[in-house]
Amino acid sequence: MRISYLHGGSIPSLFANGVHVMRMCDAFAAAGHDITLYSMPGPDPAEDPYTYYGVSNRFPIRLVAAPGHTPNGYWQRADTIRRMVARGPRPDIVYGRDPYALSVLADLAPFVYEVHQLRKDLVPVGTERKLLGKPGLARVVAITHALAGDLRKKYEDLGTLPILVAPDCADPPGPTATTRAPQLPGRPDVPRVGYVGHLYDGRGIGLVLDLADRFPGLDFHLVGGTAEDRARWEKACRASHVYFHGHRPPSALPAYYGLFDVVLAPYETKVYTWGRLGETGRWASPMKVFEYMSHGLPMIASDLPVLREVLQNGVNCLLRPPEDPEAWAEALGELVADGALRRRLGDEARRQVLERYTWRRRADDVLADIGLPDRTGTGEAGLPK
Repeated sequence: MRISYLHGGSIPSLFANGVHVMRMCDAFAAAGHDITLYSMPGPDPAEDPYTYYGVSNRFPIRLVAAPGHTPNGYWQRADTIRRMVARGPRPDIVYGRDPYALSVLADLAPFVYEVHQLRKDLVPVGTERKLLGKPGLARVVAITHALAGDLRKKYEDLGTLPILVAPDCADPPGPTATTRAPQLPGRPDVPRVGYVGHLYDGRGIGLVLDLADRFPGLDFHLVGGTAEDRARWEKACRASHVYFHGHRPPSALPAYYGLFDVVLAPYETKVYTWGRLGETGRWASPMKVFEYMSHGLPMIASDLPVLREVLQNGVNCLLRPPEDPEAWAEALGELVADGALRRRLGDEARRQVLERYTWRRRADDVLADIGLPDRTGTGEAGLPK
């Protein structure tokens, strides 16, 4: 199947959406599809995106900048992408998270719209509603059941939307996960507690630092975050056994996972994106959680309804209320003291990822049973030939 993937963000970048998009394109390519990614250019044009993200397949990436980061600029960029795609060969499916580009390309082929939050930023108002009403809509992919329910409620006047719930995923650790391990600072003979991800508001970094104050006998390592966020939290940190490692390329992260004894996913009830531009706590499906699971790491995570779609207390992790540091301290102490519990939780988490939550399986699921245009010329579903 020939797929045009439309991404409204940049490649490469510091942000999780770039990781998600590259993993999906890599999985489509691994499944035998002819995939071309249309993205914004990243800040460093010399950075090789395939190496940066650690993907296995070198699918084509077309970088298309917007003439200004404004709605009008995004619409102009969408027109540019349409001209590029229309020059052919014509795609069988247009797939993406960019509602501007999807709106402009919606008549070229059946399209799949992937959604990670309710969009309130699109201009003009009603852009998403109009997109969901187009006849070429083949599927809406939502990352959680909570988001799917809110989409149905918001657009109930459009009838039954073709929504598929597909959580985020992780790749099983490859051979690079046990090589080129970084030399971590700290004490070599004490357990290590890890956190991997951004340091934005709502990610529970204050809770991590609180746990560090309670457990001077453990070392805490935080991997990720912009330079600005890292400096802010380093200033707030009082403990000498907390180490901030800053942003690392996604391809480098597997080597860190193997060095941690326990990992944390301390999401608060409100989880903000970069610059507090959006709040996604109600609908989140964090890739970090699945990566922890894929490496068989014992995890303590926030007991939130959306995370309970995947996580089960005492089965694949320990769940604790994000507002209760005493409960988190109790859980951390229990995990550090009980090696059998750590192994049981980690083994079951890994098993569930391999069975249910790989990127390759997700790539197959989101395209399953989608009809292709009739190349004989009769057309399908009213799509123009």
